[in-house]
Amino acid sequence: MPSLGLGQLTASISQFANERGVYLGRRSTKIHVALYRRTGGKIGGRGDLPGCPDARILLVDHKGAKSGTKRTSPLMYLEDGDVFAVVASKAGQPTNPGWFYNLRANPDTAIQVGSVVRQVRTRVATDQDRDRLWPKFVASYPGYNFFQSHAKGRKIPIVILDPR
Repeated sequence: MPSLGLGQLTASISQFANERGVYLGRRSTKIHVALYRRTGGKIGGRGDLPGCPDARILLVDHKGAKSGTKRTSPLMYLEDGDVFAVVASKAGQPTNPGWFYNLRANPDTAIQVGSVVRQVRTRVATDQDRDRLWPKFVASYPGYNFFQSHAKGRKIPIVILDPR
């Protein structure tokens, strides 16, 4: 049996976790954000997800709805005209991710796409927008269908990031 290098092992673990809707933890998120920021998105911005070479990642800053703590989350995104859109999948868990509630409480924020930081105002997509965007998200990352099927009836929301 051939041995795996560290990069291959990491990719295999990530792919295993992604296929099963497992969150790898805050530590991996902090490392991802740090590498993305230091390299202007060259590392962690595109093609770094196992099984998803075309996945595009942005960083969204958000402030805790209750705590006020500043946080940053790396999220897969789509561009839709002059706006960006992200999915609040939480890997198919029955509740929305914390960043979703934070953005609803504090919709004015910033995103980083590659090396460019943009000011945005966030909003939850309408049903019409979601119906149009969901198939595009699934085409870019088929795991979203898995997440939706395991979300225990929760309709996974899409968040629109409008420029301001």
